[in-house]
Amino acid sequence: ISLLFEKMSSPSKRRDMDVMKLMMSDYAVEPINDGINEFNVEFHGPKESLYEGGVWKVRVELPDAYPYKSPSIGFLNKIYHPNVDELSGSVCLDVINQSWSPMFDLLNVFEVFLPQLLLYPNPSDPLNGDAASLMMKDRKQYEQKVKEYCERYAKKENITSSLTEDSDEDVSDEGISDGRSACSEDDVAGHADP
Repeated sequence: ISLLFEKMSSPSKRRDMDVMKLMMSDYAVEPINDGINEFNVEFHGPKESLYEGGVWKVRVELPDAYPYKSPSIGFLNKIYHPNVDELSGSVCLDVINQSWSPMFDLLNVFEVFLPQLLLYPNPSDPLNGDAASLMMKDRKQYEQKVKEYCERYAKKENITSSLTEDSDEDVSDEGISDGRSACSEDDVAGHADP
């Protein structure tokens, strides 16, 4: 019986260890409801990318089956990216699940997966069809729009105030298109809305 209990409790030990490791790293981690299954992490855009200089608050939700199942990831402040839903901030699970393994931990999400996502967008599997379309048709205009979003929504001083307010005032119908359904609802990494 103790062996069975040990096997059952090892994912929770692993979860505790991974969250602790993330909290001890250079990332600012903010637990939600004093639990370790949901928390926000301050994430900076990778150097030498269009997102360099941007700061996002990223919501992480750990499933019961973590680390065997990947965490759900969502940007809480706006980001213009083909693989991130513009309205909810959800990241297409395909992006993480394609290479997720229990060998990875939460630090990998912020040191590898998200930087790779921002450095190498995949317009052929979009959650934001307009961003994907613009990226393929007019790279220069796409890059300008990414930078505009970074300036407008991804500043350190904005990540605390913008999360408590309803920031729908500047949202246009531009972000909603038929193209974004290419990544099915099942592939969406949870909704980032609190």
